[in-house]
Amino acid sequence: MTVPHEPLHTQQETLDPTDWVAFRARAHAMVDAAIDKMASTTEGRVWHEPPASLKASFNASLPMQGHGGDATQTMLTGLLPYGVGNTHPRFFGWVHGGGTPGNLIADIAAAAINANLGGRDHGAMYVEKQVNQWCRALFEFPETASGLVVSGTSIATIIALKTARDQCLEFASRSEGLAGAKLTGYTSTQTHSCVARAFDILGLGTHALRKIPVNGSFEIDTKALEVAIAADQAAGFTPFVIVGTAGAVNVGAIDDLEALADIAASRGLWFHVDGAFGALGVLSPRLKPRLSGIKRADSLAFDFHKWLHVNYDAGFVLMRSEAAHRKAFSERPDYLKGAERGLAAGNPWPVEYGPELSRGFRSLKIWTQLNEHGIDKLGEMVTRNCEQASYLAERVQEAPVTELLAPVAMNICCFRYVVPDYGVGQLNALNEEIVVQLQLKGIAAPSTTLLKGCTAIRVNITNHRTQFSDLDILLDAIIEIGAELAPQFA
Repeated sequence: MTVPHEPLHTQQETLDPTDWVAFRARAHAMVDAAIDKMASTTEGRVWHEPPASLKASFNASLPMQGHGGDATQTMLTGLLPYGVGNTHPRFFGWVHGGGTPGNLIADIAAAAINANLGGRDHGAMYVEKQVNQWCRALFEFPETASGLVVSGTSIATIIALKTARDQCLEFASRSEGLAGAKLTGYTSTQTHSCVARAFDILGLGTHALRKIPVNGSFEIDTKALEVAIAADQAAGFTPFVIVGTAGAVNVGAIDDLEALADIAASRGLWFHVDGAFGALGVLSPRLKPRLSGIKRADSLAFDFHKWLHVNYDAGFVLMRSEAAHRKAFSERPDYLKGAERGLAAGNPWPVEYGPELSRGFRSLKIWTQLNEHGIDKLGEMVTRNCEQASYLAERVQEAPVTELLAPVAMNICCFRYVVPDYGVGQLNALNEEIVVQLQLKGIAAPSTTLLKGCTAIRVNITNHRTQFSDLDILLDAIIEIGAELAPQFA
């Protein structure tokens, strides 16, 4: 006998657990495993290469039938040892923050709320408004400024430069496009590639971004900048933006932001600051004087997931003119109509300040970090990282087999292992291999960069767990590995 299908209106199936007690136990086990990982993050290897078995387990066919919560959680737990390594105190390669246990709690709360922060009137929106207010205060922007929590500096840069472009073209570009306008922007050769990518995405073309040479400290040459702007104006181009760098990704250099602000003001150009990690140096008395020009910027892009250690991802764009910011993005179709009362209240909405309508509750992690630890303590961590970079530079200069390749401006130290009579090519290959061996052995995870044709071991310190002893371990290992490898490159 065939049993008829249950009518749709009587079906009770959901994606919720059928046994909440069992689910609670499973969730507690996952939290315990996560905390165990965090509590031991200063121990053992920096990086574990994912084994073949793990890679194979994530190469399965599309699951038509679910494998269940227990099996899924087993795979999740199996991922925990195989992160990029940035929670470890000797992760020095790329500008990744170390994260904090407090953000684990914030992520749990955010997941339970499951809010969309594109708009509407709900509790999460007030958290984001608080973060906006705190950012304005932190960087001394006026109360009328606006901001938006985003995934990172890359999207923040696109939002800022779109606003700058649209204002230059009196916002006709929103409907008419560039209409043949020959816009040009200016930045240094040390600026992050996300600026050129933004020029590409915005239809300006990467060739419209003039990359100005730097001085001996890897800061933009302001005289060369003024010459370039004048030459473009004489050739019929329309300069519209200067991008200053607060913490160049290669060496941590800080452009003369006050001078750039003066040049931008004198020529009527938008002044944008790429402060991905370095802008948060304003928390440190050691760095704040070098960053005073930020408060004169028209826009600032930076990341909380770098030097403020908010768990990935959490970036921010700050705009001096709320009116220009909203005019560059606001478009409210009928289904997003606002109201004075009810759920559609709380205007203006974040969707009016960027390209995303669907937005996660990133601001809760930021709020949690600032509220739990406070600006003073976070600033102390920034200062200590800078002191550690200076300490490493001193040790490098004292050692007979290492050579400093750039001044230490903030928290990045670039140097190399040297062997007498070896040529540039030999030394470059040797230093590349030293870094690979450090990573494979799990001792430390620096990266490399190229400075004036020389391969540098690049040590970035943006981890609140890093101790001065970690730098001793790093340099001692470099000297030992370099001596072992050097004969292979003779």
